[in-house]
Amino acid sequence: MGTDREETRARILQVAEEHFRRIGHHKTSVADIASELGMSPANIYRFFPSRDAINKSICGRIVNEVAVAFAIARANARPVEKLDQLLTAVHQHNKMTLVTEKHMHDLIVAATQENWAIIKAYIERMVTIFEAIIREGIEAGEFEIEDAAEAARAVKSAFMPFFHPILIEHCVQHGEDTEADLRDQIRFILKALGKSG
Repeated sequence: MGTDREETRARILQVAEEHFRRIGHHKTSVADIASELGMSPANIYRFFPSRDAINKSICGRIVNEVAVAFAIARANARPVEKLDQLLTAVHQHNKMTLVTEKHMHDLIVAATQENWAIIKAYIERMVTIFEAIIREGIEAGEFEIEDAAEAARAVKSAFMPFFHPILIEHCVQHGEDTEADLRDQIRFILKALGKSG
């Protein structure tokens, strides 16, 4: 019974995500999702308490694409290289979402502006990954700071223009060279951690 329920929830989310990608989350109604699944809107609400719950579940699927971040953190590379690769990969992923998946980007913008718990959790996970890499760098003698947790929060703040969906969108709309700016900012971050070059 539980498996059937989970399968139905998964099907609802799959159809919702397809609609979101095609026409956007604002234009997708519960009736649209129900119609494609051959069920009533009331039936959808048996699996999700609100339309908002569907939005948040889809958003969670998008931001949970941090598998790349974990893979980079666990890679056999110097901490300074890991941090560089991680910041670059996160920015490029967010920028590509804007360019190739505009409707998904808009959902992330809404989630960020409304401070959804899933976004807070995602940012906290990223800061935890930053901290682990920084701690590894301290132990390897690559970084000269003392407090890895404080440094991870500072990295998050310094990286925000390349991480925040609205700031990325602003830069792209104004034709700014985000890749060159990102390289400069990563050099600044690494130098602040005690690693130059």
